[in-house]
Amino acid sequence: MKMRNTLIALLLLVATVASAQVRSRNAQGAEGEKSLFERVSKIEKQNDWFNLYMNMHGAFDAKFNQDGKNGLSQGAFNMRQLRIEAKGNVTSWLSYRWRQRLNRSNDGNGMIDNLPNSIDYAGIGIKFNDKFSLFAGKQAAAYGGFEYDLNPIEIYQYSEIINNMSNFMTGVTFNYDMTPNQQFQFQILDSRNNSQEDTYGENLEESRLPLVYSLAWNANMFDNRWQTRWSASIMEETHGKYMYYFALGNQFNFSPRCNMYIDLMSSTEQLDRKGIMTNIFGGRANFNGHNMYNTMYNSLVTKVNYRVLPKWNLFAKGMLESAAVYKNEDNVAKGNYRTSLGYIAGVEYYPMDTNLHFYLAFIGQSNFFTERAKALGQDDYSTQRVSLGFIYQLPLF
Repeated sequence: MKMRNTLIALLLLVATVASAQVRSRNAQGAEGEKSLFERVSKIEKQNDWFNLYMNMHGAFDAKFNQDGKNGLSQGAFNMRQLRIEAKGNVTSWLSYRWRQRLNRSNDGNGMIDNLPNSIDYAGIGIKFNDKFSLFAGKQAAAYGGFEYDLNPIEIYQYSEIINNMSNFMTGVTFNYDMTPNQQFQFQILDSRNNSQEDTYGENLEESRLPLVYSLAWNANMFDNRWQTRWSASIMEETHGKYMYYFALGNQFNFSPRCNMYIDLMSSTEQLDRKGIMTNIFGGRANFNGHNMYNTMYNSLVTKVNYRVLPKWNLFAKGMLESAAVYKNEDNVAKGNYRTSLGYIAGVEYYPMDTNLHFYLAFIGQSNFFTERAKALGQDDYSTQRVSLGFIYQLPLF
């Protein structure tokens, strides 16, 4: 709790210096590009009522060292991301946004918000004045970090901490644009999509208010050279069990050709939300049918982009993460159990003045277990893949 209070105080202290436009979460790379409808019909759109996008990320993946097999495990084509999105401004104060994954199940049965997990966004925005606005409906949780802030089609491989979180939930976000350069967000969402039993297991007392509360600060400073995506969140998982999540995302724009972001993330979970530590210990059966208690995950993620030529970009990404137990309980000793190292490098080619790009990337992850984890039957392992593909947010209308 002391750590949470310190971080919130730091957010408020640093937020007094800013000097560039704040970017919205999952900003649309295709904005400003002519839509397919405009190109075909040669009729220019006269309003912003309806905008339709197709978000695509397809690749040929050659996977190595998967499922205990050495060498090439599988080579196959894969539509990694396929999402359709509509958004627009109905009036000067009313907007809407809807985005849905087309390659995920649409079954909404058993969902706490009566919406399938395939839906990322489904809601309306209301602008009260130049400073205050809100968004109500299903949406991205206001977790900080630049990896999390990017459009999902731009991600070659998420960090473990984000890959195992519930990122889109239903509720309301209140926005306060203190200046054109910095924004505060206060958000209240459902803490889960599925039932408590599906999320955490059996034999747990249910929370009467299964909610997550987040405070976020987004800013651009020093003529856009330093950007921030900071957040602090508290979630009631089940009755009397909480998760505390903190993220400090910082991006540095060294020049028009080179930028770098560094994300620091930490999740302290009185009941294991990510499930990684529960699996290390052999699953829920060893903890009375539910996830284990007292887990902690820490993550450091950094990525560098360097535009060597106007149409060519080189990038490298590193991820250092740990999975631990922070308190002795249920005959489980506290301490670190796994360290994960992720590494990505590649090249991107932008053939046109649009967000379409082709890429070749090498993606790998190495997992190192401590002696206490190896005593549970865990062994170090690494996986890699080589991907050749494309990414495009196509404006349809």
